[in-house]
Amino acid sequence: MRFRPKPLIVVIALIVVATIILRRRGYGVGGNTVVRCRSGHLFTTIWVPGASLKAVRLGWKRFQYCPVGRHWTLVTPVKGSDLSDEERRIASDTRDLRIP
Repeated sequence: MRFRPKPLIVVIALIVVATIILRRRGYGVGGNTVVRCRSGHLFTTIWVPGASLKAVRLGWKRFQYCPVGRHWTLVTPVKGSDLSDEERRIASDTRDLRIP
């Protein structure tokens, strides 16, 4: 009898590996994450790979509400090293809803 991994186990493993790779590349996914909307606004949101209750996941981007510009838009995570101290402060001062 051959071992065949169950699809759920494969999906979970892929999510864990992707999260590890993204964190090593400087993205803060897997918790409070600084994101930028298409209009350039920065804010902090909860970014849980593979899960979302307040946004529509579209691959690497998410469609969600921007509390800075008060509009619905696509957001993407931002590398911490790409932000100035002022941008980090602005992003940490503005948070969206606290549900994943």
